[in-house]
Amino acid sequence: MEDPVVVLAADDAQKRDALAVREAVFIREQGVPPELELDEHDQTALHFVAYAGGRAIGAARLRPYNKDTGKVERVAVLSAWRGKGVGRLLMAAVEQEAAARGFVRLRLNAQTHAEPFYRKLGYETVSEVFEEAGIPHVTMVKTLAP
Repeated sequence: MEDPVVVLAADDAQKRDALAVREAVFIREQGVPPELELDEHDQTALHFVAYAGGRAIGAARLRPYNKDTGKVERVAVLSAWRGKGVGRLLMAAVEQEAAARGFVRLRLNAQTHAEPFYRKLGYETVSEVFEEAGIPHVTMVKTLAP
């Protein structure tokens, strides 16, 4: 089995790969309505795709939240690849790109079941539980190393 690699989507084909992973995880698996999953930010956000053996297996996106802070969204890994470090690879790529673009902080809304995963990566919970697309979430933040 080929080791996963993460790329910053450079063309429409790679962006479609990211959307396909999100569709599999959020729409088909979790039942999120397509009109909530796909939004206006997909046009302008940076998309990251994890590949293994030429197949898209994970995705994430990054967009500005404010001048200093980037917002990480739509982090998804196909079920067969969970627990194999793909999420960690995606987040490392997102954090590296965010720092390179001058963000000093990252913010994300994590599904509550994923909160321990993000906590291990250095994110801190800064909100009470709230619902997004019918799924419980918390807001988490991390200051990036300079």
